[in-house]
Amino acid sequence: MNRLQLYFRLIRLDKPIGILLLLWPTLWALWFASDGKPDWALVAIFTLGTVLMRSAGCAINDYADRDFDKHVQRTVDRPITSGKIKPKEALLVALVLTLIAFALILPLNTLTKQLSIAAVIIAASYPYFKRFFAIPQAYLGIAFGFGIPMGFAAVQGAIPAAAWWLLVANIFWAVAYDTEYAMVDREDDLKIGMKTSAITFGRYDVAAVMFCYAATLLIIFIVGWQFGLRAWFVAGLLIAGACAIYHYTLIRDRERSGCFAAFRHNNWLGAAIFGGVALDYLLR
Repeated sequence: MNRLQLYFRLIRLDKPIGILLLLWPTLWALWFASDGKPDWALVAIFTLGTVLMRSAGCAINDYADRDFDKHVQRTVDRPITSGKIKPKEALLVALVLTLIAFALILPLNTLTKQLSIAAVIIAASYPYFKRFFAIPQAYLGIAFGFGIPMGFAAVQGAIPAAAWWLLVANIFWAVAYDTEYAMVDREDDLKIGMKTSAITFGRYDVAAVMFCYAATLLIIFIVGWQFGLRAWFVAGLLIAGACAIYHYTLIRDRERSGCFAAFRHNNWLGAAIFGGVALDYLLR
């Protein structure tokens, strides 16, 4: 049981916020692509696939960062860094989870399966972008939002322009919430030479976060309006906007606890957007 608990920690099932930040954009896509009437089997496949791929991504991330995490206060006790799990074990866990996730989508169309391969490549390469890319959070936004084109592909067998715009919106959202996350570790990341948006934006970090929230909501508003969504959808966006303003009050002083709280609260921002989309379709 102790070994299972270590694996549980490795894939962050004790911290489900990452799963939710992956899941909300995927659900947006499934509802938009199906005009609010998704196949519930597809919803189940994508939900479970989100859990599996986020878990695999955590194992790969910890493997890639095993020599860096010991220098960061928040990550020094992670299973690989602390020596409780061997690096090759983490890779094996990631491989098994990825294979299970791929098995889930075998009944789906060819385009969805092709996109799943791209999703795995993006997820596996993300940890290494932090070595050289000034804003790796943008790449994270692609990884965390790849359920959007996959969702449209699974429902429609094609990827319309709206799907790519939703992915762009998710990139802005990821830059916003993961910059808040990076603000927690900024001092440690500066010492070890890790690249993050919090470092790149410097004293404009708070302004950049708020700009990214605004861009996210604006793009989603335009997409939703083109899909014919109105009152309930706008209400959801207004609630999401209120969440963003609340995050400003948490991060403006750049204190670690406030920045981390703002990051975690993004679950409610994503949920508000989804709630508005789903209710608007339901109550037409």
